[in-house]
Amino acid sequence: MTDNITEKVLDLIASVKRVPREKVSINSTFEELAMDSLDAINLMFEIESAFDISVPDDVANSITSVPQLVEKLKEMLSVKAPSSPQGTQE
Repeated sequence: MTDNITEKVLDLIASVKRVPREKVSINSTFEELAMDSLDAINLMFEIESAFDISVPDDVANSITSVPQLVEKLKEMLSVKAPSSPQGTQE
């Protein structure tokens, strides 16, 4: 069973790679998906847009599989969520 974040990531990967969604598994590596560096850049752009976050280059470069991406994304979103109540100082 997958959650909304995982489903969105799988949809974005399928879109970037222009492959049917069924070809992208939660356990896929980027190598198995034939993701090249341009695909990875496009995917990170789509991830940042879809989830309204900024993924640092060093983090993006260290991700090599779908499970890693989902895990890192969930970490980043959990950090972002509590910091957005009204009246925050930034």
